[in-house]
Amino acid sequence: MKTLKKILLLSFLLSVTSPFFAQASGQNQNFPQGAARGRTEMTNNARQPLVPNVAVQITEPRSGQEVAFSVRLLLLLTILTLAPSILILSTCFLRFSIVLDFIKRALSLQQVPPTSVLNGIAFFMTIFAMWPVFSRVYDRAYKPMSDGQIGIEEAYRQAEEPIREFMFVQMEKDTSYISMFMNMAHLEKPNTPADVPTYILIPSYILHELTVAFKIGVLLYIPFIIVDMVVASILMAMGMMMLPPVQISMPFKLILFVLVDGWGLLTQQLFVSVIH
Repeated sequence: MKTLKKILLLSFLLSVTSPFFAQASGQNQNFPQGAARGRTEMTNNARQPLVPNVAVQITEPRSGQEVAFSVRLLLLLTILTLAPSILILSTCFLRFSIVLDFIKRALSLQQVPPTSVLNGIAFFMTIFAMWPVFSRVYDRAYKPMSDGQIGIEEAYRQAEEPIREFMFVQMEKDTSYISMFMNMAHLEKPNTPADVPTYILIPSYILHELTVAFKIGVLLYIPFIIVDMVVASILMAMGMMMLPPVQISMPFKLILFVLVDGWGLLTQQLFVSVIH
């Protein structure tokens, strides 16, 4: 009996809703009204997209000039790959980035400012400090080479001179690293800066910048360590040994750093240490 009732109910629903489905299907065939029927056929004027054929051919060099050209091309690609590292290590970027990281750690800051922001600050500070050197490189090397007045070898020598001079100026008070690398390379003591090869000058300059940056970082750490010691002593005297002293001292260090205009003083002293 229940099954018969279900069959009768289903038949009634179908008979009632069938006109609506028929009307909807008729409207879908002509929807939207007054619109033309679309076509999906391609016309004869349509062309297939052209894909270029790229072929790589490896041949043996037939002369010494071809071998020299291949070697020079390989060296050029290698230099272009290492260009960012060369620019970073032969400028004052190394000093700026290390000092900024030291001040971040001295303030007990973990995520603010991010490392990418500190590197960006160090990058633009480096551009500002090195702008006279870059201008000389452009005027003496790049501009004449782009005008066809000098070749690439002469442009390299002209671009190398201002950078070497900058590194020598930074190390004029401490030439111990140059002497160390000259002794390791079994070279004679140089009489003039021109006698120091570039492959000796660059590692000497890198070690010098690391030493100077760490000295500045230690000096920056001292006042903030005093604040940490005072806060830790007060917490121990109050019996609050379970409370981390860094959590309490960090706001006081930030207030002290802002009141003395720490960013301005730090930036000014970094520029003074580079620009004599």
